[in-house]
Amino acid sequence: MDEQFWQVRWAENQIGFHQGEVNPYLQRYWSRLGLAPGSQVLVPLCGKTLDLVWLAAQGHRVLGVELAERAVEDFFAEQGLSPEVSQQGALRRYAVDAIEILQGDFFAVGAADVAECQALYDRAAIIALPPAMRDDYVAHLERILPKPCDGLMVTLDYEQARLDGPPFSVPEAEVRRRLEPGWSVDMLERCDVLENNWKFASRGLDSLHEPVFQLHRK
Repeated sequence: MDEQFWQVRWAENQIGFHQGEVNPYLQRYWSRLGLAPGSQVLVPLCGKTLDLVWLAAQGHRVLGVELAERAVEDFFAEQGLSPEVSQQGALRRYAVDAIEILQGDFFAVGAADVAECQALYDRAAIIALPPAMRDDYVAHLERILPKPCDGLMVTLDYEQARLDGPPFSVPEAEVRRRLEPGWSVDMLERCDVLENNWKFASRGLDSLHEPVFQLHRK
């Protein structure tokens, strides 16, 4: 999987992964992080998620990162916002009020770009990446994020051999293997969601769960 894969998905509007409402786990558990008002939150591979708007409404500054220019432009257009656009190194920066999105390759984001981030929200980043890229993703987070840092991560857990990703299965054992000991990992919930995901059920899966993790980088 490469950049072209995601560009085509957005260009052809093949975005079944996009949620048309704010993520319920975000609303249920975000307050557990205990972040101060004005804290900046990093949202990798953000697409045009409404979670950005919700986080900003909680008093946070939000920093999304998204590869597809179409996704970024659609987000601001659908929210009725007119961002200021500027170049920031290899990335294009879109910013309005408390919401900022860096458009470009996530691996081009440097420590200086996220120096003020005190939290991480990952609902669709790690599950969008094949195994080798998940190694790179976690290593890059380790390189660029300041300490301490709190986070919320939502993944998928299903029998990967029966279905190709993305989105990929990233069960609890893998989350712990990749993030610990650099992060403390606390599973908050593991919800059975097969009944509400007909695309997965129609492909013969017997189970589909969404694990939700609270993270803390010491």
